[in-house]
This record gives sequence, C-alpha cells and structure tokens, in this order.
Amino acid sequence: MAARLVRRCCWRHFGAFVSTPSAGPASLLVPAGKVALARALPQAPFTLFHTSSPSNRADGFSVKEEVEDSRNPEHKVIGELIETATSPQELFQLSEIHDLNSNQASLIITQLSRLAAEKKLEKENILQDERFQQLVVMTDSQISQVWNNTLVNLLKSLYSLGMDGNRREMQSVEQEVLWRLRRLTFRQLASLAEFLAVRQGKESKLLSEVIKKLELRWTELEGTRTVVTLMGKVGHISPALMDRLEDKALELAEHFDPDDIRKITLALAYQNRRCVPLLRALSYHLLQKHPELSLNVLMDLIFAYGKLNFHQPQVFQKIATDLHPHVSTMTPVEVTRCIRSFALLKWLSLPLFEAIAQYALDNAKQLSVTHLCSIILSFARLNFQPSGSEDFFNMVHEELQGQLDNLEPHLLTDLVWSLCVLQQAKAPYLQRVLAPEFHTWIRGNQSLKAQNLRLKLIHINAAAKLECPDYRGPFLPAEMLSADAEPAGEKVTLLQSSLREALAGVLGSQDNGRFDVRTIYGWQIDAEMVVNSENKPLPVKNFAAPHLLRSEGTKPLPPGARRVAFLRWEFPNFSNRSKDLLGRYVMARRHVQAAGFLVVDVS
Repeated sequence: MAARLVRRCCWRHFGAFVSTPSAGPASLLVPAGKVALARALPQAPFTLFHTSSPSNRADGFSVKEEVEDSRNPEHKVIGELIETATSPQELFQLSEIHDLNSNQASLIITQLSRLAAEKKLEKENILQDERFQQLVVMTDSQISQVWNNTLVNLLKSLYSLGMDGNRREMQSVEQEVLWRLRRLTFRQLASLAEFLAVRQGKESKLLSEVIKKLELRWTELEGTRTVVTLMGKVGHISPALMDRLEDKALELAEHFDPDDIRKITLALAYQNRRCVPLLRALSYHLLQKHPELSLNVLMDLIFAYGKLNFHQPQVFQKIATDLHPHVSTMTPVEVTRCIRSFALLKWLSLPLFEAIAQYALDNAKQLSVTHLCSIILSFARLNFQPSGSEDFFNMVHEELQGQLDNLEPHLLTDLVWSLCVLQQAKAPYLQRVLAPEFHTWIRGNQSLKAQNLRLKLIHINAAAKLECPDYRGPFLPAEMLSADAEPAGEKVTLLQSSLREALAGVLGSQDNGRFDVRTIYGWQIDAEMVVNSENKPLPVKNFAAPHLLRSEGTKPLPPGARRVAFLRWEFPNFSNRSKDLLGRYVMARRHVQAAGFLVVDVS
C-alpha cells in the first residue's frame, strides 16, 4: 500500500514533464534527470490522474481519459470489441489474444457482469474460470492505473458477480475506491451510493463514506435524475442528505416529469417525510403541466398522498377522474390498493366508487376474500352505499359464506364492524365475533391492538342490540363493556372546552349535565342533559341511565322529557356538511339516537 502511494505521488510531480512517445520533439525538452526517473518508475498511461474539477464530463470520464483513448487506436479497437461482445467466451478470448492493461481488464469484468445479468448466466461458473481469475489479478496488480469511472463500475460488477468480500483483490478494489472518493465526480458518487444502498444497506462502511462526501458536496447536485435517484435509494439512510435533496427538488419541481414526481412522492411516503412545500409544488406542476398520467403514476400518487395524509382536493379529483376509465382493466390488487388509499384520505368520488362496486360484481370469482374485505372496509370508512346495493351485498354474502373461519381475528372483526356501519351485518357474522370463544383471549390483554379490537367488538355488540331486533345472541358479557374500553386521559380540545363553557350557562347547575360520557355502546358522548317538555334542564343523576354500565339514578324520565346528546364533529379536512361521509361517526350517531337521545352535532 505504501509503495503504491509513493508511486502515485511521484507520478503526480513528474507526470507533467513526461510525454507519450507519440508526442514528438516535445519530449526533448524534459530534463534528463527527470526522464531517467520517469523511466525508472512503472510505466502507466497518464490518465492515472483525475480531478473532481468541472473538466470531468457528465459520464464520469475526464478530459485526459478521453484524450488517451483517442490517441491509441489499439485501445479504441479493444474497447469496442469489449462493448460488442455477446458472450463470456468472446471476452475471455480477448484476454488471451491481446496484451491488456488493468483498465481494459476492468472493462472486461464489467462487461462479464452485465452479460451475466442480462442473460441470467451462472455467475459461479464465471468466478471459477481461470481466465477470470487472471483478469482479477491483472487488475489488482495495477489498480491505481484504472480510470475513475471504470473503477467504480469494476467495484459494482464484482459485487454483482458475488465475489467473496474477504478476498484480497476485492478488498484492494474497495480500498482504492475509498482513497479516490474525493476525486470522483458527484454523479459517480451518486451512482455508487445508489448501488451500495441497495446491495449492502446501512451497514456498509464504504457507503457511509460515500454519503459523507455527498453531504459535503451537495452544492454540486444538478439534474433531475440524480435528485430522484438519491431521494429514492439513499435518502432514507441520511436524513441530513434528504433535507438537502428536498430543497433541491423544490428548486427543480417544474422540471420533473410525471414519473419523477411519482418516485419523489413515493420516497417521501416510504420515509414518512411530510415535506409540505415540496408536495404542494409537485401537486401544482402536476396539475398545470401533465394532463395525461399513466395508471402506474396514478396508483402510486394516490398511495403516497394517502400514506402521508396530504390533502390536495384538485389532485384527488384529477386522479379519480383519470382512474375511472381504467377500472374495468385493473387487477384486483390494483383496485383494492386504489380504493384503500382514497378511504385513508376520506375522499369519496362517487363515479369511481360506483365503478369499483360494479367491478366487484363483474369479477366476483376473481376477487379473493381478502380483496373483497378491503373493498367493504373502504366503503364503510366513507359510508358508501352502491346504487345497486342489494345486488352488491347479495354477492358479498354469497362469497363470504363459509369463509369466516378462515379469516384472521382482526380482519374478521374489521369486516363485521364495517358491515355494521353499512347496516348489512347478519346474524352469522354477529354470532361469530360475539361468541365467548372468539373474544376470550382479549380479556386482560392490555396491548393497544387488543384494546382497539375490544372497542370494535363493543360497537358490534351495540349494533346487535340496537339495530338487529331479530338477533338473539350471544352478546358480550358486562365486564367487557366497562368505561375503560376506550383509552382515557386524552387532552381536552378547543372545541370541547368551548362546548363546556357554552353549556355551563344553559345548564345552570353541574347536576343538570354530564360531560365525556363513556357509554356501554363504545361511543363517547361529549355532553349529556335531560330536558322536560318545556325544554328546561333536569338533574340527570336522578334518572335511570341504561346507556351507562352503572346508573346513579333509578327514576324513569317524566312524560315529555328527552335526553339530549352532544357529539363533537372534529375531523381534519372535513366540514360539518360532510360528516355523513365518515362511517364511524355515522354509526355512533345512529346508535346514540337508537338509545333514546336527541343528537346535536357540535362542530
């Protein structure tokens, strides 16, 4: 290693005085002592030296490399033969016929890797070939003379071929790349970082060094392709680099094509980075400059927006409109992925959802039970009832018949809960999830997942009692209906505090109202009061409260008296006029009304 470094330094100082034999009389101007010293050193092309200056071309070759390549016709011919070779045998024959240098040997290894990938050749056969071993030895013996771009490709090729990382030659290439990082172009660094991130992941020492260089030289970042690639492949490893990439992407937003926008939004979604300025800019240019979007772009965009919970109504409308003609030709996976994203965003496009309902009817036999469940869950989230509701749910019940026992408990619970929202839950569904053997394991389980499941079972139990008069049981035991079914200790919102202040003057006395009432139906009533026939408040604690697990009073309500429940409408991106679009709220209001309350929506 030390000898190689000394040799490299000597060439740096004396290379400027020595010219190639084809340089002509100019070589006579070199001092005799320096010529002698140059001849004493191992001969190498003058392309040994590279800089990271602006003279480096976009493809990674320096000016000196291009000049050297054009001066030597034989090198140019060999390079063309390497590029046009169509089999490993052709490449190995080149190594036997021609006296190759280390750079050419590296090019052959790179081409071998490319052919192995393209033609799906046995990599082990290539690695074990004696001629390949000779190429590796030849490259290693003069590794410092390999051009920068070729060296980067050589490293990637050896990784791709599966060469043992413990071999001395492999470690030599890695070390050489590590030494030259400062002199690689930004594009070469980006290409190497992309490859290492996919191939080796965060644990790669070389990748860590490459990322450090990228972070330091981020001002050299240019071109949409590099930005998109780094955001998608490397950004998750370095938050600091990702910050710079987001800034650069915002600067280049108007130059991205739809596929670039798709890749960037996916990168943000997978890394859970909700960069609002960038998302807004991409959304704007998407609407202004790209009238036609492919199915893949549409699908990935709505997925990314859904995962980031980023609302942009104009974009959603465009995506829904553009997706509508594709629905009939989409696969079940694409359909369920699409509708689930819209449901997460709480965005209902009636034409699109009607088309998906018809798709489910037309392709019932191609839909798996899981796909069908995803469609039902999405419909329930937005309280969507297809125009052909009877035909659709007849198909659903037919396809689900005999399949309930095969569903995982959480999916089965979500399915029955969704059918309750849509008022399509039949006795077999209710009996399956309310049976003691189904929910026994939940008791005493304090995990968040188990508590959420328990709360949904309480909602299902309420639907069975309040909305299914023909259902005879089983029901949940009383101990599962306790008030701690829903986590307490939540922060009081501004709307809640405003409601309390407003009611304080109306109630007159604290005995005339209850706040934050947790019912046996699993729903929380923000405020409750009882009024007589003249709409004057009465002390609520004096009267029986069947909606509570333990009632403080025993008296029945006086003739003409009514219970009034205040339900808070506090969902982001929804107005009071659109509350019917959220299935959970609709079912809560329905159950509270069925329990004898006059419901007042508060927003």
